[in-house]
Amino acid sequence: MGWNTLKVFRDRNAGLYLGGIVVSGFGDTAMSLAAGIWVKTLTGSSSLAALVGFCVWLPTFAGPVIGTVADRVRRRPLLVATNLVLAAVMTAPLFVRSEDQVWLLFVVLTLVGVGMVLTDAAETALVAAAVPDELRGDFNGLVLTAMESTKLLAPLAGASLFIAFGGPTVALLDAATFALAAVAFRLIRVREAVPAARVGRAWTAGTVEGAHYLRHHPTLRPLVIASGTTMTLAGISSTATYALLDAGLHRSPAFAGVLTSVQGFGSVVSGLAAGALMRRMSVRTFSTAGLVLFALGVLARATPWTPVVLGSSLAIGLGLPCPLIAALTAVQKHAPSELLGRVAATAGTLMYAPTGIALLLGTGMVAGLDYRVQLLAAGMSGLAAAAVLTVTGRTPRTKAPAAPGPRTKHRKPESPPPPPAPAPVAGRRSPVAGRRSPVAG
Repeated sequence: MGWNTLKVFRDRNAGLYLGGIVVSGFGDTAMSLAAGIWVKTLTGSSSLAALVGFCVWLPTFAGPVIGTVADRVRRRPLLVATNLVLAAVMTAPLFVRSEDQVWLLFVVLTLVGVGMVLTDAAETALVAAAVPDELRGDFNGLVLTAMESTKLLAPLAGASLFIAFGGPTVALLDAATFALAAVAFRLIRVREAVPAARVGRAWTAGTVEGAHYLRHHPTLRPLVIASGTTMTLAGISSTATYALLDAGLHRSPAFAGVLTSVQGFGSVVSGLAAGALMRRMSVRTFSTAGLVLFALGVLARATPWTPVVLGSSLAIGLGLPCPLIAALTAVQKHAPSELLGRVAATAGTLMYAPTGIALLLGTGMVAGLDYRVQLLAAGMSGLAAAAVLTVTGRTPRTKAPAAPGPRTKHRKPESPPPPPAPAPVAGRRSPVAGRRSPVAG
């Protein structure tokens, strides 16, 4: 398979960008785990420890508002400044010494969550200008592969540092990774014009433009919905893991680590192959194939046989990233530059925000139902979503909405418009970016 992986590493901008998000992502993952251990150690409360993850996830709901910032300033300086600010913010946990100061951790991690939403939107827009067209598909796959790989090492590093040296050491590690990411983004060579959204536009009006564009775009809307559906079903199915191990396989909870590793391996393979596969099939087909593979993997988990469950974890790992990569790639291909940050942030909210709700729903289901009912429901829903995505792809497409602007707001046609006819969607060619990745299934 003709991957351009080596070309990505040889490209200066692509290599710097990849290095920046991997280093920063490593520190974030290590700190997220260590913060939970830190809160549990100081307070003895499991619920407060679980609240750590919620703080990082919560700002996703404000994605459309936060993403507006990425369209009002140049993206590279924004990334540099945001990472430097987060590096400074991560020094605050150095003052956490007792239970009474735990609130400071929650504030810091919420600010980190805001920073992640903002940098995801800015990174998505920056890559369109910084990475060559021919490398973007493979680059997107490498981003996901690298982030999944850090999940195999960063939690262990965070826990080990916390045990050996305490929480402040992990906080300093995260601060250092933010600083290194700022250096990497500063070294990227790219020319950026003054964003159009910066000139004479009301903040509230600018915020809704990304959502409006996404809602009315015939190509982006189904892909983003399919991606959000996949993440929701992944959240529901993942909560059945321990019930599967207990009642189905009769294995200890520690075996979940094996399933997670197998799934992680599948995600790495999927990320490496994404660029080559998307050169051979449409983005919609790539998304549909991944959704089907994910759904079949979830259904196979209802079989109480270890080899089948291991194979299902591999299938989930292979399939789950595909709708995400497809949706975000399509966003960067079709969204105009002046809206790219807002459209990307809105898409991120629709794709990732339902995950938290799905985890709560799945927790309730596993408490009252047989785990197989939960897995069968999630798997069949995934196949149904894939079928809808396939069917809607065969219907005639209407023209994509134009980016809003002062010249088109009140324009009237000089003659009666011709009968509507299917037209190709025009857009920009660019890739996927972002540090958030699939939840463990």
